[in-house]
Amino acid sequence: MPEYTVPGVYVQETSSRRKTIDGVNTHTTAFIGPTLQGPDASVDSAPELLTSFAEFEQIYGSLDDLPADECQSSATNFVAYAARAFFDEGGQYLYISRTSDFSSLASYQRALAAIEPLQDIAIVATPGNTSVEVAHALIAYAERPDTQSFAVIDPPPGLTSAEVLEYRGQFDSKYAAMYYPWVVASSKEDEEILLPPSGFICGIYARTDVQRGVHHAPANEELRGVVGFEHNITRIDQEKLNPEGINCLRFFEGRGHQVWGARTLSREPEWKYVNVRRFFNYLQASIDRGTPWAESTPNGEILWANIQQLISDFLFNEWRKGSLVGNKVEEAFFVRCDRSTMTQLDIDNQRVVCLVGVAVIKPAEFMVFRVELNAA
Repeated sequence: MPEYTVPGVYVQETSSRRKTIDGVNTHTTAFIGPTLQGPDASVDSAPELLTSFAEFEQIYGSLDDLPADECQSSATNFVAYAARAFFDEGGQYLYISRTSDFSSLASYQRALAAIEPLQDIAIVATPGNTSVEVAHALIAYAERPDTQSFAVIDPPPGLTSAEVLEYRGQFDSKYAAMYYPWVVASSKEDEEILLPPSGFICGIYARTDVQRGVHHAPANEELRGVVGFEHNITRIDQEKLNPEGINCLRFFEGRGHQVWGARTLSREPEWKYVNVRRFFNYLQASIDRGTPWAESTPNGEILWANIQQLISDFLFNEWRKGSLVGNKVEEAFFVRCDRSTMTQLDIDNQRVVCLVGVAVIKPAEFMVFRVELNAA
């Protein structure tokens, strides 16, 4: 409170705005891998944010093939093609963390470290790199509580259904998803080229988030600019792959090329679906970034009530948008921040413990219609 020593009129500026939690961006993406040119993530500054493929070409080069190395027989510029697909599918924000080569695990680890300071990245992929070690490094990055990211994994090209099941068996994570088979698209010379799915899928994630919301499953969506797939997946194939968390890309007559699945690589039933995991990432990141004001605030009933009201208001807006299940607010979520969620030891150690429960929307995977024939 200022001290007034001289008679007169004094004007004070105050804010009547209530503290609120704003939803974070859920579709900013980072691709890790080699390009023709551009800053090397291991030695240069943090990657720049791209908003178009034209910007990608200016900084990282064209779709031309990469110089082959002794460990990589294919010189296809997968990251460049993935960036093109990402923006064609509706992606808006993309970082490229450039590696010095295609095959070195250490190079990918340095490139992942380079994107750590970028708080807005929600989706990560290593387009075209199908090394199990690199995939595990990507998943480990997504699983870190400070990143709030989700990984899209590419299986190797040329795999049969049985072989992709074997490859998938090396992963178990609720922070990652895999799509099969590889995609046939047009090359720079308008010839057919085989490309990894991740660039297309990340763009579809972004498109779905913008048009429908992160709570909506990124499935039953058309892939744009796709000529075909490496294999034609049948219903029998998908009956084997879908339960194992391998999301199939299929062609349907009259509907085109579709993403036909939205499952994670997790064995845990509650984290089976991509949209559930990514929606929780969104909630956690939004709450985390919307409550820094609470630090160093006196730890008592007033603070607890303010936090509870703040999070409740945020979740109420999510419920109104259709992100949560329930005809009534009480069915959609609850927030508790009081002595029932904290011990005296928590309070003495300056810990505020808030318990939040939400009823999330899960995709309708199986549509069952009962048709009854009544006798005349």
